[in-house]
Amino acid sequence: MVNLEWYRTFKAIYKTGTLTGAADSLFISQPGVSLHLSSLEAYVGYKLFDRTGRKMIPTERGKVLFNAVCEPIARLEDVEKNFQKSTEKLTPTISVGMCFETFQTTLEQYVSTLPFNLIISFGEYPEMLDQLDKGILDLIITPKKGVSPNIEHEAFSSEKIILVGGKDVDIESFRKTVKTKEIQHIEEWLKQEKWYGTTGDMEHLFQFWIMNFGHKPNFRPNYIVPNLNSIIRCLKGGSGLAVVPDFLCKNEIESGDLQLIWEGEKILENTLYFGCRKKTNYQSEIDHIKGLFRKVMSKNDHVAHL
Repeated sequence: MVNLEWYRTFKAIYKTGTLTGAADSLFISQPGVSLHLSSLEAYVGYKLFDRTGRKMIPTERGKVLFNAVCEPIARLEDVEKNFQKSTEKLTPTISVGMCFETFQTTLEQYVSTLPFNLIISFGEYPEMLDQLDKGILDLIITPKKGVSPNIEHEAFSSEKIILVGGKDVDIESFRKTVKTKEIQHIEEWLKQEKWYGTTGDMEHLFQFWIMNFGHKPNFRPNYIVPNLNSIIRCLKGGSGLAVVPDFLCKNEIESGDLQLIWEGEKILENTLYFGCRKKTNYQSEIDHIKGLFRKVMSKNDHVAHL
């Protein structure tokens, strides 16, 4: 059976001429609009729009369908308005992109309190910047700034990239090695330990190693786990090393479950940015999420605020 929301979405695309415009008018995400349209096209058995650049041009069959459903949909919308409580408003849906670890450490605890719908997306930073520019995402948390004139970046915090280890790591031996100021000896000491890495992004390790030793690490981590939070949980077992952002392991270091091994001869810091489009219909919702991030970050003594 056809979903009546598919027809409502079809009408919105027809009226606005874009998937982004339809998403804004319906207060749903652009991927949701695309899903409704593809489902309706599969149901009726033919294309309803020709996609030309960013413009959606109705096909002849699309025009026929619009003429057939436009008036019935309008009548249903009138019925909906008449039966809806006067104080009730459409609940907007906000799409936010960030890395998995950042979500778990910051926003996850507040999701159930949000007065609007939320879709969280995880991915690589260049991909999230592109999706933000196209209207698929409404807000991203990123250490990298894009170049699109449609996007504005607001620095709100920074993360320090540090070397941490399990509580059984012989940190006194390492400190003696560091005091020698012999970079080659420091590197050799570190390479003798067991290392943790992730299946995806190894950028933190690469940046840390290049900054302190002048080249990428010439070894592979012994244990590859799904994400940075997995690394921290594994290190609590007592042994091993990893390079991670400081705010992810602040509590574990304070409790003694992990050790801060080294900040490096040269400290590696990344600025964190809110990225959003300059024109948005969801400014109050975006400001709400920004406020939650600032609230969490203010609790982290190791994070420098901007």
